[in-house]
Amino acid sequence: MKCLPRALSLRLAVMFALVSMVLMGSIGFYLYQSLEREIAWRDDQALLGRLERLQGLINDSDSIKTLRERPKLYENMLGNRDNLLWIVDDAGRALIEINPAQVRMPTLAAAPTAQLTDGDYAQPVRIAWVDIVNGDRHLTLIAAKLLSEREQMLGAYRLKLWFALSVGALLAFALGGWVSQRGLRPVRQLAKRAAQIDVQHLHVRLDDFNELSELQVLSRALNQMLARLEEGFAQLSRFSEDLAHEMRTPLSNLMGLTQHTLRHGRTVDEYQNLLVSNQEEYERLARMIDSMLFLARTEQSHISITPERLDLPELCAQLCEYFEGVAQERDLQLIDHTQGELVADPILVRRAMANLLANALRHATPGTAVTISSELREDWLELSVHNRGDPIAAEHLPRLFERFYRCDPSRNQPGDSGGLGLAIVRSIMQMHNGRVSVDSNQTGTRFCLAFPLSQAITPGS
Repeated sequence: MKCLPRALSLRLAVMFALVSMVLMGSIGFYLYQSLEREIAWRDDQALLGRLERLQGLINDSDSIKTLRERPKLYENMLGNRDNLLWIVDDAGRALIEINPAQVRMPTLAAAPTAQLTDGDYAQPVRIAWVDIVNGDRHLTLIAAKLLSEREQMLGAYRLKLWFALSVGALLAFALGGWVSQRGLRPVRQLAKRAAQIDVQHLHVRLDDFNELSELQVLSRALNQMLARLEEGFAQLSRFSEDLAHEMRTPLSNLMGLTQHTLRHGRTVDEYQNLLVSNQEEYERLARMIDSMLFLARTEQSHISITPERLDLPELCAQLCEYFEGVAQERDLQLIDHTQGELVADPILVRRAMANLLANALRHATPGTAVTISSELREDWLELSVHNRGDPIAAEHLPRLFERFYRCDPSRNQPGDSGGLGLAIVRSIMQMHNGRVSVDSNQTGTRFCLAFPLSQAITPGS
């Protein structure tokens, strides 16, 4: 493909010319072979006909001597210098010879029926012969034809074929270039239209080209790409705004408290309280930065995980023990109904489950239970965390896993992940080729992590 030109229109013209050459060459080769076979067949029939007519003359004449005295009878059968004739007796002597080209008489095997062969001469010769009995004598009738005229005619025909093929190829190239230029005009228009789309016009779509079936797939793919770019750019804009807002809040708290404290002299206890308050804001910023770094690493295509065999009851028991203090403070109960094993990265799965448990404990109604369960559904192993509390409005569900998204931004609590916890969960599941989902109603909110069954090991396996 490197030898082909870079321009698509020129490449199509070259291909069109090559295809035309192959097609015309095939037709020309077929016509040439047909003509050659037809001429050869006619020549053979003419030679065999001469043998028959000559045999008739011999049968009608009294003797060979009579034929010698009347040569016009058989010379008329020849007509030009390319035709040869011999009548040979059984001793190999030529009784009658018409040989204007002075070709030596061929030596042939006995043939009771007419035979055809090519002569062994410097120039091509076609020979027909037959053995007959005339009275008490055995004669051999030989008719031959020099093929030089035929070869000249076929050579001229071949030259004309090559000339026609060359002219046809040039015409095919020119016409192919013209057709491809006109045919690719919609592609150039599509490229021109796509080049006009910038950041301010990501909403523009290339629907004008759906009428052409060849460009429908391309325009549809470009429209889908533009939709993804528009969505990604909108998410990036929201992310920048949310990041600035999230960073501004702790920084404003730090600056405000510090400036207020520095206006007047303070006691040691007041300075200690300021440092404690600043430490909380620092920890909040550190958690946010750590989460953002984790999300940035998970988006890299070359990131790899280390899958191991995990015992789900053991993993959930460790998490329940870790969150037991928080659950008691909020009058909540942790219930583990998991079973089976899973092949996954233990650190990532533990972090995802910890984020879901922290989120469930943060929003659960006091006096209720937070339940962890596992279930096998078709080709997936599902780990779910369920809590009872106020249902999440339907308009919030599709955006819960976006970065910095909160249903109620004003309800920041200590230990809050800054709106990145669920985004981290989604990234972890994408790394495991899994999926995360959420449903919420009056019975509570349920987050579900679905792992491919190829990574799950059911009980008893």
